[in-house]
Amino acid sequence: MDLTNPFVLAAVAVLIVVLVYAVMLYNQLVNIKHAVSQAWANIDVLLRQRHDELPKLVEACRRYMQHEQQTLEKVVQARSAVAQARERSDVKGVGQAESALRMGLGQLFAVAENYPDLKASQSFQHLHERISGLETGIADRRELYNAAVNINNVRIEQFPDVIIARVFDFETAELLQFAEADKADVDMRALFS
Repeated sequence: MDLTNPFVLAAVAVLIVVLVYAVMLYNQLVNIKHAVSQAWANIDVLLRQRHDELPKLVEACRRYMQHEQQTLEKVVQARSAVAQARERSDVKGVGQAESALRMGLGQLFAVAENYPDLKASQSFQHLHERISGLETGIADRRELYNAAVNINNVRIEQFPDVIIARVFDFETAELLQFAEADKADVDMRALFS
């Protein structure tokens, strides 16, 4: 190879530029992939915290709500479903289980309105506030997670990133979505009938 030949020199320069560009794209895709993982880890922390608080809430309610065992069982079952989906890293399953859990918690808090002693209980009030705060945090982190997933999915489909993504098996990530019923207004009549 004659490095004094201008065509060879130009070809080597182009090859180096392409290689540097490919490495930059690869590093950007790695950063984006890890941003999705980090966003999921942030949601997972809040899900674990709420997972730990729910048995305390159910137990506090159980003392007062002798006739509402079905409502309490729905919350316990939904909590278990969220935990199982989370352990499997099943984003779609977490979304479905979260919808059931949110519905169960909404019913639990609505039914609690019929028990003045329960509402006055400091442990119930504390747990209600704590879980409500965690719900808000989960919603905020869900937005960040879905934004990171969106960036990831768009980048691995765009040219020229798609070439690097296919060569190194970068995969699309799944959005964390809740059921449409979870986004709709609450039917207060149905809760109290």
